[in-house]
Amino acid sequence: MLAVRPTDKEKPLVLFTVRLIYMVLMIAASILPFASMSGASPLDMPLMDSVAPFLTTIAVATVIVLLDLRTPKKQLSVVVAMYLAILAGLLAALAISALIDLIADAWELPETSVSLKYLTLLKLATGITLCYLAVSIVLTTRDDIRLVIPYVEFSRQIRGIRPMLLDTSVLIDGRFNAFCRSGFLDAPIQVPRFVIDELHRLSDSSDRLKRERGRRGLDNLRTLQETPDANVSIEEMDAAEGMVDQELIQLAQKEHLRLVSTDSNLLRVAEIRRIPTLSLHDLAMVMQGQVTPGDTMLLEIVRAGEGEGQGIAYLPDGTMVVVEHAAEMIGQPVDVVVTNMLQTSAGRMVFAKATPPAPGK
Repeated sequence: MLAVRPTDKEKPLVLFTVRLIYMVLMIAASILPFASMSGASPLDMPLMDSVAPFLTTIAVATVIVLLDLRTPKKQLSVVVAMYLAILAGLLAALAISALIDLIADAWELPETSVSLKYLTLLKLATGITLCYLAVSIVLTTRDDIRLVIPYVEFSRQIRGIRPMLLDTSVLIDGRFNAFCRSGFLDAPIQVPRFVIDELHRLSDSSDRLKRERGRRGLDNLRTLQETPDANVSIEEMDAAEGMVDQELIQLAQKEHLRLVSTDSNLLRVAEIRRIPTLSLHDLAMVMQGQVTPGDTMLLEIVRAGEGEGQGIAYLPDGTMVVVEHAAEMIGQPVDVVVTNMLQTSAGRMVFAKATPPAPGK
C-alpha cells in the first residue's frame, strides 16, 4: 500500500486539525463520566464537583498543546527515549508501591489511619520522582544510551549507499554542486544544522572575505536543495561555536556516514577515527581542472600577496589565484593570464600574471 506523506504546506493544517480533535476529545472526556451517572443530573451536582474536573481537564490539555507548540522541532529518538524512560519509572514505582503495601499490611493499619495516608503520599511522590529521574537521565545521556541485551548491542543498520555528510568547506566550494548536477552522485546528502549556523556566522562577519565565503556557502546549499538529482536532508543538531569539526566527526562515526570535506586536517583526524572520508580535492586531481595555463579571465584583486608585486584573487569556487604584477591593483578588476596551476591533496592554487591594459584605456 502506498503511504502518502503530507507536504510542507499541508503539515500546519494537519497539525492544527490534530490539535483541535485532541481538545474536543478532552472536553468530551471531562463531561461524559458525569453525564453518564445514573440518577444524577449535572445541574443537581455541587458546582465544584461538576465544574472543577472540566476546568482541570481543559487546563491540562491547554498546557500540553502549548508545550507542543513551543517545541516544533522534535526528534523521534528523543520522544521514544522519554516514553521508555517514563515506562521504566512507572514500573519501578509499581514495584516500590507493592513493597509499601506489604509493609502496610504487615502493620495492619486501618483505612482511616493517618500513617496509611502518609504511605499513599509516599507512593505517589516516589512514582513521580522515579519518572522525573528516568527522563532526566535520558535527556542528559541520550547520546551515550544504547539498547543493550546482555552483551549484545543493537545499532542502526545503514541499507544501500552510505549517506554523505557535508562540512562547511564543501558547501563554500562550488565544485560539489557541479558534481551533483552531473548525475554521477546517487547517495543521500546530510547537512547538520550547526554547519548552516557556522555559514550564517561567516556571512555576518565584519571581514569581507569571510562574509563572501559564508554567503557563497548559503547560496550553494540553496542551489543544492533545488537540484533535482540531489537528495538533501537537514539534520537538526546544534554544536558549540568552535566545536563544529568535533561534532562532525562524532556524527559521522555514530551514524556511519561518509565525511566529505576539503579540509585536509579534518580528513586526517577522521581517518584516524576509522571514518570513511571523501576529499573533494582528490576528486579534482583526477578530473580536468576548470582553468588551464593560457586561459584569460577577469578577476578582482582583493589583497596583496606574500611575494613582491603579487596580488591575491579568488575564483568563483574559492580557489586562490596568485597574480604577478598586481599588488597596486587591489580592489580593481584585472585581466589575468593563467601561467601555472598547482593541485595537491590540500587544495588547488592557480598562478597568473596581470595583462597590461590596451593602449588608450
